[in-house]
Amino acid sequence: MMSTYTLKNEILAIEVEDCGAELTRITHRNTNTEYLWNGDPAFWKRHSPILFPIVGSLKNKTYTFQGQTYSLPQHGFARDMNFDLIRQSEKELWFSLEANDETKKVYPFDFRLELGYQLEENQITVLWKVINTGSGTLHFSIGGHPAFRCPLKDGELRSDYYLKFDTDQPIHYLLVDENGMAVNKPFEEQHILTTEDGFLPIYSHLFDRDALIIEENQYHCVSFADSTKKPYLSVHFDAPLFGLWSPAKKNVPFVCIEPWYGRCDYSDFNGTLEERQYGNQLAADEVFEASYTITIH
Repeated sequence: MMSTYTLKNEILAIEVEDCGAELTRITHRNTNTEYLWNGDPAFWKRHSPILFPIVGSLKNKTYTFQGQTYSLPQHGFARDMNFDLIRQSEKELWFSLEANDETKKVYPFDFRLELGYQLEENQITVLWKVINTGSGTLHFSIGGHPAFRCPLKDGELRSDYYLKFDTDQPIHYLLVDENGMAVNKPFEEQHILTTEDGFLPIYSHLFDRDALIIEENQYHCVSFADSTKKPYLSVHFDAPLFGLWSPAKKNVPFVCIEPWYGRCDYSDFNGTLEERQYGNQLAADEVFEASYTITIH
């Protein structure tokens, strides 16, 4: 049976489910404004899943490691597994998932994945900790996939809103093909979006070709702004790349800002797990830690 855990302070309340250790609600307690997508399965059943041990899709849905071929679904398996609650306080929740016989059939590594949530005033920090509990090198990717309501108010359109980036430089981005693979282009030949003082209108056709992949540490804060260009939510991260996504050609009232340490394969990729771009490696007993922060303005 699924359990839901709550953190709250004078400003915000959040809810996290043990299935996937997924953040499912962010509520402003004074206005009752809901900031996360509600998970309506007619459009997308999730809210803010963890992406592990891969981000995106594998070419042909398979990868090779030490001469063996394994299959993993898009974004891996952690988002659909039950996590154990390991720590809880007034300001923090921590969950863990460990390798087992089932995970080793598709991912032959010993690991411990911990997800934490910290609530401090108007900020939620999402924390990731990956621990190599095996004797060999652990290869993995990890990422977030939070979906935020846009627009926030009834009677408004998503196209009335803006994304605000932390610099006003042009946005170089990759697209994915019909198989979910990144279309290989050198940085200088990638698709480009221009902003006005860092503001990008969320125009109706922005996601007609699915996700936008933004690499090379171009930005580390993306905000939502209303029709007056007033920011109401920001996502801060140190990740080297991130995705922007909303279901292609559906104009649904949410947009995802996804900090990533990894991504889907290039459409022409033919390498091993160790050779995947943006992959991460941990020696035995080493720990990888990363986080991102959601700020409500």
